[in-house]
Amino acid sequence: MTGNTNVVVIGGGYAGVMAANRLTLRDDVAVTLVNPRPDFVHRVRLHQLVGGSDDAVVAYRDVLAGGVRLVIGSVTRIDADGRGVTLADGGTLGYDYLVYAVGSGSAEPGVPGAAEFANPIATLEEARRLRPAVAAAPATAPVTVVGAGPTGIETAAELAEQGRRVTLVCGGVLGPYLHPRARRSVAKRLTGLGATVLEGSGAKVTAVTRDAVRLADGRELPSEVTVWTAGFGVPDLAARSGLSTDAAGRLLTDETLTSVDDARIVAAGDSAAPSGLPPRMSCLNAMPLGARAADTVLSRLAGERPESLRQSLYAQCLSLGRSAGVYQLANRSDVAVRLYVEGGLGARLKELACEGMTGHLTKEARRPGSFNLHRIPGGAAKRRRLLRAHRSGAPAAAGRAA
Repeated sequence: MTGNTNVVVIGGGYAGVMAANRLTLRDDVAVTLVNPRPDFVHRVRLHQLVGGSDDAVVAYRDVLAGGVRLVIGSVTRIDADGRGVTLADGGTLGYDYLVYAVGSGSAEPGVPGAAEFANPIATLEEARRLRPAVAAAPATAPVTVVGAGPTGIETAAELAEQGRRVTLVCGGVLGPYLHPRARRSVAKRLTGLGATVLEGSGAKVTAVTRDAVRLADGRELPSEVTVWTAGFGVPDLAARSGLSTDAAGRLLTDETLTSVDDARIVAAGDSAAPSGLPPRMSCLNAMPLGARAADTVLSRLAGERPESLRQSLYAQCLSLGRSAGVYQLANRSDVAVRLYVEGGLGARLKELACEGMTGHLTKEARRPGSFNLHRIPGGAAKRRRLLRAHRSGAPAAAGRAA
């Protein structure tokens, strides 16, 4: 497609694909998506790749609008003044607007031995390296999963369901986002699968060796395969390019997702920090942020004032093996409430959510502008209250967990 406005989208994950598809609403916009891989990574299925039940990839032809130009490569620098990006192969791309959607990956572990002997799982390449390591280990070999967020819980459950000797090291509480009732349900399921769950400050990892994991309370756990899921980080592309970022490296924007440095750059997904108060890193937030970023560009092209962020519906769904799961609901402040669904129905809701993510992208590719941004009454006011509290340094009233 040819046009008189060039938009480059960096990153082909949930946020980047959503933004690229939505931008095809206008025939006079040429959209280029830059991504290091030729396929879309269905990141919420990476634990299934490790377990062998899914390959966690989708062909871009199934989720990306036909009018979007796909460039396989990595961006090494953004030249905001010159409105261009430099690729790792030395090539360059010019733009009129840039959508920064580089996502997130594994954080530097910062624990002795973890970088050498633990296996991260935040990217497709990491999961693909881990899969044969797990498959090669004897069924009775001890497997240690470090980190008790969604990725750690799902990976531990996936492997334990296959009969693996799994220990989940929480380094704190199991499933910090979950309501205590749902947390108990998850713990019961993991125990039922034969997994050992270690919680509390004593369960913080202090060192990783080739065949063991050492904890703060002095315990040493034998571990033939160690999986590291503790924390996510974002690429440093924005900082290396001289753009303003928050302490975690996310691009600082205003409430329209526009860079505080340059009105021609907008951000979306895990790598965006609107007003220094970013939403929780998740695919649930990535796609609405991608749509909002595209709408900001489209509004500017139409000579209209872009809309600000609004609160969306919040939840967290976890698979606990192939036959069970937990679907945790939350309030508008993204605080888990008492209401959750468990067991087989929880697994089905999780699967519907996974299918729905690619389904939303496919629908947006075919009918740009169709994705619903969840205009909840009072959402904008809630966001303003959170911002006021954030700027004043006072804790925001998160709302009562029902």
